[in-house]
Amino acid sequence: MVKRPTIQDLADASGVSVATVDRVLNGRHRVREETARRVYDAAASIGYHAVGLLRQRVFQDLPHYRLGFLLQRPAQSFYQTLAREIEQAVHANTSFRITAQIEYAAASTPAAIIEKLKLLASRNQAIALVGPDYPAVTAEVEDLKAKGVPVFSILSDLASGVRRGYIGLNNRKVGRTAAWMIAKAARNPGKVACFVGSHRYHGHELREIGFRSYFRENAPDFEVLETLINLETPEITHEATINLLKQHSDLIGFYVCGGGMEGAISAVREEGLAGKLVVVVNELTPDSRAALADDAVTVVISTPIKNLCSELITLMTSSLGSENDTVPGQSFLPFDIYTSENI
Repeated sequence: MVKRPTIQDLADASGVSVATVDRVLNGRHRVREETARRVYDAAASIGYHAVGLLRQRVFQDLPHYRLGFLLQRPAQSFYQTLAREIEQAVHANTSFRITAQIEYAAASTPAAIIEKLKLLASRNQAIALVGPDYPAVTAEVEDLKAKGVPVFSILSDLASGVRRGYIGLNNRKVGRTAAWMIAKAARNPGKVACFVGSHRYHGHELREIGFRSYFRENAPDFEVLETLINLETPEITHEATINLLKQHSDLIGFYVCGGGMEGAISAVREEGLAGKLVVVVNELTPDSRAALADDAVTVVISTPIKNLCSELITLMTSSLGSENDTVPGQSFLPFDIYTSENI
Protein backbone atom coordinates (compact mmCIF):
# COMPACT_ATOMS: atom_id res chain seq x y z
CA MET A 1 0.00 0.00 0.00
CA VAL A 2 1.41 3.40 -1.00
CA LYS A 3 2.02 5.72 1.95
CA ARG A 4 0.15 9.01 1.77
CA PRO A 5 2.53 12.03 1.67
CA THR A 6 2.80 13.81 5.02
CA ILE A 7 3.24 17.49 5.83
CA GLN A 8 6.94 16.74 6.41
CA ASP A 9 7.17 15.23 2.91
CA LEU A 10 5.57 18.38 1.53
CA ALA A 11 8.00 20.60 3.45
CA ASP A 12 10.94 18.60 2.12
CA ALA A 13 9.63 18.67 -1.46
CA SER A 14 9.07 22.45 -1.39
CA GLY A 15 12.26 23.29 0.47
CA VAL A 16 10.58 25.10 3.36
CA SER A 17 9.88 24.36 7.01
CA VAL A 18 6.86 22.49 8.33
CA ALA A 19 5.81 25.72 10.04
CA THR A 20 5.78 27.55 6.69
CA VAL A 21 3.67 24.81 5.13
CA ASP A 22 1.28 25.08 8.08
CA ARG A 23 0.97 28.84 7.57
CA VAL A 24 0.13 28.35 3.90
CA LEU A 25 -2.40 25.62 4.68
CA ASN A 26 -4.20 27.48 7.45
CA GLY A 27 -3.74 31.07 6.33
CA ARG A 28 -2.71 32.15 9.82
CA HIS A 29 0.03 34.53 8.63
CA ARG A 30 0.93 35.98 5.26
CA VAL A 31 3.55 34.06 3.31
CA ARG A 32 5.39 35.42 0.30
CA GLU A 33 3.55 34.62 -2.93
CA GLU A 34 6.62 32.91 -4.40
CA THR A 35 6.91 30.64 -1.35
CA ALA A 36 3.20 29.82 -1.29
CA ARG A 37 3.24 28.87 -4.95
CA ARG A 38 6.30 26.69 -4.41
CA VAL A 39 4.46 24.81 -1.68
CA TYR A 40 1.42 24.41 -3.93
CA ASP A 41 3.51 23.14 -6.88
CA ALA A 42 5.25 20.64 -4.60
CA ALA A 43 1.89 19.45 -3.24
CA ALA A 44 0.59 18.88 -6.76
CA SER A 45 3.74 16.98 -7.77
CA ILE A 46 3.76 14.57 -4.80
CA GLY A 47 -0.01 14.10 -4.63
CA TYR A 48 -0.50 15.73 -1.25
CA HIS A 49 -4.07 15.15 -0.06
CA ALA A 50 -4.82 18.83 0.71
CA VAL A 51 -3.72 20.18 -2.66
CA GLY A 52 -7.22 21.59 -3.26
CA LEU A 53 -7.12 23.58 -0.04
CA LEU A 54 -3.63 24.83 -0.88
CA ARG A 55 -4.81 26.01 -4.27
CA GLN A 56 -7.66 27.92 -2.62
CA ARG A 57 -5.25 29.55 -0.14
CA VAL A 58 -2.61 30.42 -2.71
CA PHE A 59 -4.94 31.84 -5.36
CA GLN A 60 -7.69 33.34 -3.21
CA ASP A 61 -6.63 36.93 -3.96
CA LEU A 62 -6.46 36.40 -7.73
CA PRO A 63 -9.20 37.46 -10.18
CA HIS A 64 -11.87 34.77 -10.55
CA TYR A 65 -13.11 33.89 -14.05
CA ARG A 66 -15.83 31.47 -15.06
CA LEU A 67 -15.24 29.85 -18.46
CA GLY A 68 -17.70 27.69 -20.39
CA PHE A 69 -16.86 25.00 -22.95
CA LEU A 70 -19.23 23.31 -25.39
CA LEU A 71 -17.95 20.08 -26.91
CA GLN A 72 -19.40 17.36 -29.14
CA ARG A 73 -19.91 13.59 -28.78
CA PRO A 74 -19.06 12.82 -25.13
CA ALA A 75 -18.65 9.09 -25.87
CA GLN A 76 -15.73 9.67 -28.24
CA SER A 77 -12.29 9.21 -26.72
CA PHE A 78 -11.01 12.34 -28.50
CA TYR A 79 -13.53 14.60 -26.77
CA GLN A 80 -12.93 12.84 -23.46
CA THR A 81 -9.25 13.67 -23.83
CA LEU A 82 -10.06 17.24 -24.80
CA ALA A 83 -12.23 17.67 -21.69
CA ARG A 84 -9.46 16.32 -19.45
CA GLU A 85 -6.88 18.64 -20.99
CA ILE A 86 -9.17 21.65 -20.54
CA GLU A 87 -9.48 20.81 -16.86
CA GLN A 88 -5.73 20.34 -16.53
CA ALA A 89 -5.00 23.64 -18.31
CA VAL A 90 -7.39 25.40 -15.95
CA HIS A 91 -5.72 23.75 -12.96
CA ALA A 92 -2.22 24.64 -14.22
CA ASN A 93 -3.06 28.34 -14.62
CA THR A 94 -1.46 30.36 -11.83
CA SER A 95 -2.51 33.86 -12.90
CA PHE A 96 -6.23 33.53 -12.20
CA ARG A 97 -8.73 31.46 -10.28
CA ILE A 98 -10.75 29.73 -12.97
CA THR A 99 -13.95 27.72 -12.74
CA ALA A 100 -14.62 25.65 -15.86
CA GLN A 101 -18.03 24.36 -16.95
CA ILE A 102 -17.87 21.71 -19.69
CA GLU A 103 -21.07 20.81 -21.54
CA TYR A 104 -21.89 18.64 -24.56
CA ALA A 105 -24.42 19.42 -27.28
CA ALA A 106 -27.23 16.86 -27.43
CA ALA A 107 -26.99 17.00 -31.24
CA SER A 108 -25.11 18.95 -33.91
CA THR A 109 -28.23 20.95 -34.78
CA PRO A 110 -28.50 24.75 -34.46
CA ALA A 111 -31.25 24.43 -31.83
CA ALA A 112 -29.22 22.05 -29.64
CA ILE A 113 -26.09 24.20 -29.88
CA ILE A 114 -27.93 27.46 -29.17
CA GLU A 115 -29.66 25.92 -26.15
CA LYS A 116 -26.29 25.01 -24.64
CA LEU A 117 -24.75 28.37 -25.54
CA LYS A 118 -27.53 30.17 -23.68
CA LEU A 119 -27.01 27.92 -20.67
CA LEU A 120 -23.26 28.55 -20.64
CA ALA A 121 -23.68 32.29 -21.16
CA SER A 122 -25.94 32.52 -18.12
CA ARG A 123 -23.17 31.20 -15.89
CA ASN A 124 -19.88 32.12 -17.54
CA GLN A 125 -17.92 35.14 -18.72
CA ALA A 126 -16.42 33.60 -21.88
CA ILE A 127 -17.24 30.53 -23.98
CA ALA A 128 -15.34 28.22 -26.32
CA LEU A 129 -17.06 25.67 -28.54
CA VAL A 130 -16.64 23.02 -31.19
CA GLY A 131 -19.45 22.81 -33.70
CA PRO A 132 -20.80 23.18 -37.22
CA ASP A 133 -21.16 26.63 -38.76
CA TYR A 134 -24.84 27.58 -39.04
CA PRO A 135 -26.30 31.09 -39.59
CA ALA A 136 -28.49 30.68 -36.49
CA VAL A 137 -25.41 29.87 -34.39
CA THR A 138 -23.62 32.91 -35.80
CA ALA A 139 -26.59 35.08 -34.81
CA GLU A 140 -26.44 33.69 -31.26
CA VAL A 141 -22.69 34.33 -31.05
CA GLU A 142 -23.28 37.88 -32.26
CA ASP A 143 -25.92 38.34 -29.56
CA LEU A 144 -23.52 37.06 -26.90
CA LYS A 145 -20.85 39.41 -28.17
CA ALA A 146 -23.25 42.34 -27.76
CA LYS A 147 -23.83 41.20 -24.17
CA GLY A 148 -20.11 41.20 -23.47
CA VAL A 149 -19.57 37.43 -23.61
CA PRO A 150 -16.66 36.62 -25.97
CA VAL A 151 -16.97 33.34 -27.87
CA PHE A 152 -14.05 31.31 -29.25
CA SER A 153 -14.23 28.54 -31.84
CA ILE A 154 -11.88 25.58 -31.48
CA LEU A 155 -10.84 22.85 -33.93
CA SER A 156 -13.33 23.99 -36.60
CA ASP A 157 -14.00 27.68 -37.16
CA LEU A 158 -17.49 29.17 -37.04
CA ALA A 159 -19.21 32.56 -36.80
CA SER A 160 -16.33 34.17 -38.68
CA GLY A 161 -16.12 37.91 -38.11
CA VAL A 162 -18.26 37.63 -34.98
CA ARG A 163 -16.51 35.17 -32.72
CA ARG A 164 -13.55 36.51 -30.74
CA GLY A 165 -10.99 34.03 -32.07
CA TYR A 166 -10.27 30.61 -33.55
CA ILE A 167 -7.78 28.18 -32.02
CA GLY A 168 -6.85 25.01 -33.87
CA LEU A 169 -5.05 23.73 -36.93
CA ASN A 170 -4.71 25.30 -40.35
CA ASN A 171 -7.19 22.83 -41.81
CA ARG A 172 -6.41 23.54 -45.45
CA LYS A 173 -2.79 22.59 -44.77
CA VAL A 174 -3.98 19.46 -42.97
CA GLY A 175 -5.92 18.38 -46.06
CA ARG A 176 -3.00 19.05 -48.38
CA THR A 177 -0.68 17.13 -46.08
CA ALA A 178 -3.04 14.12 -46.10
CA ALA A 179 -3.04 14.19 -49.91
CA TRP A 180 0.76 14.52 -50.03
CA MET A 181 1.09 11.45 -47.82
CA ILE A 182 -1.21 9.34 -49.97
CA ALA A 183 0.48 10.45 -53.20
CA LYS A 184 3.95 9.68 -51.83
CA ALA A 185 3.05 6.39 -50.13
CA ALA A 186 1.02 4.88 -52.99
CA ARG A 187 2.90 2.43 -55.19
CA ASN A 188 1.02 3.64 -58.26
CA PRO A 189 -1.55 6.35 -59.06
CA GLY A 190 -5.17 5.34 -58.65
CA LYS A 191 -8.46 6.32 -57.11
CA VAL A 192 -8.60 8.08 -53.74
CA ALA A 193 -11.52 9.11 -51.56
CA CYS A 194 -12.27 11.57 -48.78
CA PHE A 195 -14.80 11.36 -45.92
CA VAL A 196 -16.17 14.49 -44.23
CA GLY A 197 -18.54 14.62 -41.28
CA SER A 198 -20.52 17.51 -42.72
CA HIS A 199 -19.79 20.50 -44.91
CA ARG A 200 -21.26 22.57 -42.09
CA TYR A 201 -18.01 21.87 -40.26
CA HIS A 202 -15.78 24.58 -41.67
CA GLY A 203 -12.67 22.61 -40.73
CA HIS A 204 -13.84 19.55 -42.67
CA GLU A 205 -14.64 21.62 -45.72
CA LEU A 206 -11.20 23.24 -45.65
CA ARG A 207 -9.52 19.86 -45.32
CA GLU A 208 -11.45 18.56 -48.32
CA ILE A 209 -10.51 21.66 -50.32
CA GLY A 210 -6.85 21.23 -49.42
CA PHE A 211 -6.98 17.50 -50.20
CA ARG A 212 -8.44 18.04 -53.65
CA SER A 213 -6.23 21.02 -54.48
CA TYR A 214 -3.03 19.09 -53.79
CA PHE A 215 -3.99 16.27 -56.16
CA ARG A 216 -5.16 18.74 -58.78
CA GLU A 217 -1.91 20.70 -58.65
CA ASN A 218 0.72 18.07 -57.91
CA ALA A 219 -0.64 14.57 -58.58
CA PRO A 220 -3.11 14.78 -61.48
CA ASP A 221 -2.67 11.06 -62.28
CA PHE A 222 -4.74 10.27 -59.19
CA GLU A 223 -8.54 10.35 -59.44
CA VAL A 224 -10.29 11.92 -56.46
CA LEU A 225 -13.75 10.40 -56.10
CA GLU A 226 -16.91 12.13 -54.97
CA THR A 227 -16.68 13.14 -51.31
CA LEU A 228 -18.49 10.88 -48.84
CA ILE A 229 -20.53 12.29 -45.93
CA ASN A 230 -20.27 10.11 -42.81
CA LEU A 231 -21.89 12.36 -40.15
CA GLU A 232 -18.87 11.44 -37.98
CA THR A 233 -20.44 8.13 -37.01
CA PRO A 234 -18.48 4.82 -37.11
CA GLU A 235 -21.52 2.85 -38.34
CA ILE A 236 -22.07 5.03 -41.42
CA THR A 237 -18.33 5.18 -42.10
CA HIS A 238 -18.02 1.39 -41.91
CA GLU A 239 -20.85 0.79 -44.37
CA ALA A 240 -19.64 3.54 -46.71
CA THR A 241 -16.10 2.14 -46.69
CA ILE A 242 -17.32 -1.37 -47.52
CA ASN A 243 -19.40 0.01 -50.41
CA LEU A 244 -16.47 2.12 -51.59
CA LEU A 245 -14.17 -0.90 -51.70
CA LYS A 246 -16.76 -2.99 -53.59
CA GLN A 247 -17.41 -0.26 -56.17
CA HIS A 248 -13.77 0.62 -56.76
CA SER A 249 -11.44 -2.36 -56.78
CA ASP A 250 -8.64 -0.03 -57.90
CA LEU A 251 -8.96 2.24 -54.85
CA ILE A 252 -5.47 2.91 -53.48
CA GLY A 253 -6.31 5.00 -50.41
CA PHE A 254 -8.61 7.38 -48.58
CA TYR A 255 -8.67 10.13 -45.96
CA VAL A 256 -11.15 10.39 -43.07
CA CYS A 257 -10.89 14.08 -42.25
CA GLY A 258 -13.20 14.11 -39.21
CA GLY A 259 -14.82 11.66 -36.80
CA GLY A 260 -16.01 8.15 -37.55
CA MET A 261 -12.61 6.71 -38.41
CA GLU A 262 -13.31 3.67 -36.21
CA GLY A 263 -15.76 2.45 -38.85
CA ALA A 264 -13.21 2.82 -41.64
CA ILE A 265 -10.60 0.98 -39.59
CA SER A 266 -12.93 -1.95 -38.89
CA ALA A 267 -13.89 -2.13 -42.59
CA VAL A 268 -10.23 -2.26 -43.70
CA ARG A 269 -9.56 -5.08 -41.24
CA GLU A 270 -12.75 -6.92 -42.19
CA GLU A 271 -11.77 -6.90 -45.87
CA GLY A 272 -8.20 -8.01 -45.12
CA LEU A 273 -6.73 -4.84 -46.63
CA ALA A 274 -4.48 -3.70 -43.78
CA GLY A 275 -1.19 -2.58 -45.32
CA LYS A 276 -2.64 -2.66 -48.84
CA LEU A 277 -4.35 0.76 -48.76
CA VAL A 278 -2.93 4.14 -47.82
CA VAL A 279 -5.26 5.33 -45.07
CA VAL A 280 -4.95 8.72 -43.36
CA VAL A 281 -7.09 9.71 -40.36
CA ASN A 282 -7.21 12.54 -37.86
CA GLU A 283 -6.37 12.45 -34.13
CA LEU A 284 -4.34 9.94 -32.18
CA THR A 285 -6.71 7.89 -30.03
CA PRO A 286 -6.53 4.32 -28.71
CA ASP A 287 -8.28 3.15 -31.91
CA SER A 288 -6.02 4.99 -34.35
CA ARG A 289 -2.91 4.02 -32.36
CA ALA A 290 -3.87 0.33 -32.60
CA ALA A 291 -4.64 0.79 -36.31
CA LEU A 292 -1.17 2.24 -36.90
CA ALA A 293 0.34 -0.76 -35.14
CA ASP A 294 -1.40 -3.31 -37.40
CA ASP A 295 -1.18 -1.26 -40.64
CA ALA A 296 -4.92 -0.63 -40.92
CA VAL A 297 -3.95 3.07 -40.90
CA THR A 298 -0.86 4.52 -42.55
CA VAL A 299 -0.65 8.00 -41.00
CA VAL A 300 -2.44 9.95 -38.27
CA ILE A 301 -2.53 13.76 -38.34
CA SER A 302 -3.14 14.92 -34.79
CA THR A 303 -4.00 18.10 -32.92
CA PRO A 304 -1.63 18.94 -30.04
CA ILE A 305 -4.48 19.01 -27.52
CA LYS A 306 -2.39 20.00 -24.51
CA ASN A 307 -0.97 23.04 -26.32
CA LEU A 308 -4.38 23.94 -27.73
CA CYS A 309 -5.99 23.99 -24.28
CA SER A 310 -3.18 26.03 -22.77
CA GLU A 311 -3.42 28.60 -25.59
CA LEU A 312 -7.21 28.61 -25.32
CA ILE A 313 -7.22 29.42 -21.60
CA THR A 314 -4.69 32.21 -22.18
CA LEU A 315 -6.77 33.78 -24.94
CA MET A 316 -10.05 33.48 -23.03
CA THR A 317 -8.68 35.07 -19.86
CA SER A 318 -6.91 37.77 -21.88
CA SER A 319 -10.19 38.66 -23.57
CA LEU A 320 -11.76 39.24 -20.16
CA GLY A 321 -8.89 41.36 -18.94
CA SER A 322 -8.93 43.61 -22.00
CA GLU A 323 -11.23 46.57 -22.49
CA ASN A 324 -10.56 46.69 -26.23
CA ASP A 325 -12.77 44.74 -28.61
CA THR A 326 -9.93 43.39 -30.73
CA VAL A 327 -10.27 42.25 -34.33
CA PRO A 328 -11.25 38.55 -34.45
CA GLY A 329 -8.14 36.47 -35.04
CA GLN A 330 -6.88 32.97 -35.72
CA SER A 331 -4.33 31.01 -33.72
CA PHE A 332 -2.91 28.16 -35.79
CA LEU A 333 -1.07 25.36 -34.00
CA PRO A 334 1.48 23.04 -35.66
CA PHE A 335 0.05 19.55 -36.07
CA ASP A 336 1.63 16.24 -35.11
CA ILE A 337 2.17 13.37 -37.54
CA TYR A 338 2.24 9.76 -36.39
CA THR A 339 3.19 6.56 -38.20
CA SER A 340 3.69 3.02 -36.93
CA GLU A 341 7.31 3.93 -36.20
CA ASN A 342 6.72 6.77 -33.73
CA ILE A 343 3.64 5.80 -31.71
